[in-house]
Amino acid sequence: MTMPSHSSAAHFDTLAVHAGMNHLHGSHVPPIDLSTTNPLASVLSGGDSYENLATGGTLGAGDSAVYQRLWQPGVARFEDALAALEGTDASVAFASGMAALTACLMAIVTAGTPHVVALRPLYGGTDHVLATGLLGTTVTWTDLDGISDAIRPDTGLVILETPANPTLELVDIAAAVRSAGTVPLLVDNTFASPVLQRPAAHGATLVLHSATKYLGGHGDVMGGVVATSEAWATRLRQVRALTGALLHPFAAYLLHRGLRTLPIRVRVQQATARELATLLQTHPAVERVMYPALPGQDPLGLLGRQLDGPGSLISIELAGGYDAAARFIENCTLVTHAVSLGGVDSLVQHPASLTHRPVEASAKPHAGVVRVSIGLEHVDDLAADLMAALDASDAPSASATTRSVTAAV
Repeated sequence: MTMPSHSSAAHFDTLAVHAGMNHLHGSHVPPIDLSTTNPLASVLSGGDSYENLATGGTLGAGDSAVYQRLWQPGVARFEDALAALEGTDASVAFASGMAALTACLMAIVTAGTPHVVALRPLYGGTDHVLATGLLGTTVTWTDLDGISDAIRPDTGLVILETPANPTLELVDIAAAVRSAGTVPLLVDNTFASPVLQRPAAHGATLVLHSATKYLGGHGDVMGGVVATSEAWATRLRQVRALTGALLHPFAAYLLHRGLRTLPIRVRVQQATARELATLLQTHPAVERVMYPALPGQDPLGLLGRQLDGPGSLISIELAGGYDAAARFIENCTLVTHAVSLGGVDSLVQHPASLTHRPVEASAKPHAGVVRVSIGLEHVDDLAADLMAALDASDAPSASATTRSVTAAV
């Protein structure tokens, strides 16, 4: 049978293992069904099933699944599991996190409420799609205190990310909900994962994840998911069905499997990050370390109230600016220079040059900031690598020297 929601008596770790793992299909591990089309019982019933699924419905008793773009059993199991972990009625899975965000934006545009109130900083891709108006939305940028004043009659969403990318600033979700009033609040919960934060419990209407990150956890699957009410899920499933943004069945299998180890991975990574954040502050090349558990970085007291832990992302601002940041990254040997986060191996990247490159200058991360995603390596090995890279950040590398000479020419 399907496990109950997070609000029930089952502990979160138990839910992570069992949610969505019903055995009606006759096997202990869910099968991977790759069929793109499904037999129809009759012309009449086939047409009814198609209409139901294409308009955002779910598969009912006696219905045909018709076509993979409309409904897929493995995707549905992952959706049930994620909804249980987030404590929502439903969730809707997509081919990527940006596809999930796109569906949310398309839903408000088609409803005639295309205006978005957004709090920076956000993931660079989210910032970019809002700033360009590519999907027919308009945006007002503000902070927590400015939400209510920014809302207009045509406002369809308030969007925020907490912890924020890449500064790890925390936003009070319940306060944002109060300021938004009747306007739905979308919270990007990618950095925290449902292990550490469940925004729906604080009033958020839509909880978005780049499932590629912690939910998958191994850097080998891409996906996105939105946990929400059944009414919103119907809207999002319709957008997904008509735009073809469904998560692939094999990706759904990997993501569902990832949920089963999610609590263990997140907590171990977080414990390592706590140690490293404290250590990194001591290096003279560091201007500041951004990490929610450090003194002064949780002024609203959200740790323990909204957020169950500070997570495993650390952002470091190098005193030497861009050149020092580049040298630091180039001298990491165990930590891989790559985008993404939340996997079993540690990654480092320069947000201003990569994920936040399209963000307008006034909102772009400082050029001296690097973001480190802490993996499952031993803390001593990571400490040695990061501290050695900080040592090297004070001395120009060969590539930095080449850049300087080229620039001078």
